[in-house]
Amino acid sequence: MQLTLLIAFAHATNDAFTNVLPVFLPTIQARFGLGEAVMAVMVAVISLSSNVLQPFFGGFVDRWGRRKTASLALIVGSTLMGFVSVAPSVWSLFFILAVGGLGSAVFHPGAAAMARSTGARKSVSMSLFAAGGSFGTAVMPVAILAVVRSFGTQYVPLISLVGVAIGIAMLVLIPRQQTTTVVPGQRLKPFDLSLLAGPVGVLAGAGILRAMAFISFTNGMPLYLSLTRGFAPDAQAIGLTLSLYSISSAAGSILAGFTEQRVGRVPLVVGSMLLALPCLGATLLLEPAGLPYYGAVMLAGLLTNLSIPLLVLSAQDLAPNAVAAASGLLMGFTWGVAGVIYIGFGWLQEALGIQPALAIGFSFLVPAALLAMFVLRRHAAAIEAAR
Repeated sequence: MQLTLLIAFAHATNDAFTNVLPVFLPTIQARFGLGEAVMAVMVAVISLSSNVLQPFFGGFVDRWGRRKTASLALIVGSTLMGFVSVAPSVWSLFFILAVGGLGSAVFHPGAAAMARSTGARKSVSMSLFAAGGSFGTAVMPVAILAVVRSFGTQYVPLISLVGVAIGIAMLVLIPRQQTTTVVPGQRLKPFDLSLLAGPVGVLAGAGILRAMAFISFTNGMPLYLSLTRGFAPDAQAIGLTLSLYSISSAAGSILAGFTEQRVGRVPLVVGSMLLALPCLGATLLLEPAGLPYYGAVMLAGLLTNLSIPLLVLSAQDLAPNAVAAASGLLMGFTWGVAGVIYIGFGWLQEALGIQPALAIGFSFLVPAALLAMFVLRRHAAAIEAAR
């Protein structure tokens, strides 16, 4: 269990630094006089480098070594991302985002593959690992702003020492991992495209649709509360909504691991997605800032993310010779593709209104649940054999 917690904490640290950009967007815009289009490109750069490229590094991670790649990627990524607030120029900032994001893209496949081999029950280990990312993302803005208020922006890079320390701890404490052997003369593929054509690819499709619902909430709810419900852009209700949703998402990931053995993987994955839909819908109908509203927000966050560790674990079970690549495909790749698709929701919000567009985004959970159920039932024997 100690190794499980170490890898989960490493995930929290990695995601905390990878998602640090939004905290500094207002100050970056004021400092360099940038327009919204350039700011959007910055967000796209970190999303592309840290998320979409994860499965393409998976093959490399499987062969070079999961412990080495994950540890070094955490050290490099956290160090670079710690300098986002003090980048001397726009071009240096783009370099930090692109290369620092690559650190996260390399970290995730290796760390997720190690999480299933710590000695703890696989579902519990993967759940704690998934929860670590949400926890780190939720805590980092508070920690960063506390440092800025107390000491100044120039001291923010020192927080990177946490990532360096955790990376070194991984190198020292985690046992050497088995690598995928390559037959002499066999061509080394950075990514096996057959993964996309098989059941893992279908699970990735379900993951993308699930991520669409999550991204619709986190990006659309602040606009909905401000423009439709009349809250001020800096209202406490907006921040509390996003914080409760993120924290509950982490709780959902943990809950999945501790209940899978009793409830079953298919009921948990499919049931959580379908139950999340009415909870998300309730957030659009209930009066914001009330206890029923916040209760719906928390249930929605818990249920929307509950399936993540089980989807990742299922993909790993179905690709035993490409565990890291399958992990990257079900993690960052799904989030990255969903983020690209969400660009179209800006047009949808203008055409239909924010509330109907959000309802459409939430409804992607239904086809996500159906795709997941199809794969998990059809390949139940292979998944069971891999446990």
